[in-house]
Amino acid sequence: MKKVISYIKDSYNELVYKVSWPTRSELSSSAVVVMFASLIIAVLIGVVDFGFEAVMNFIYSL
Repeated sequence: MKKVISYIKDSYNELVYKVSWPTRSELSSSAVVVMFASLIIAVLIGVVDFGFEAVMNFIYSL
């Protein structure tokens, strides 16, 4: 049981004193970058999907 308590204390100390947490502005700017990247990837996947659909409809109509 001592090992578990020691592990929890060490984890807490590392999270409080050693981890470099981002500031609010860094966090919000990173979130914006992730949202735009997700939007771009979604649009690209949609374009590829519609392209494959058009090709398959053409092939099946032959």
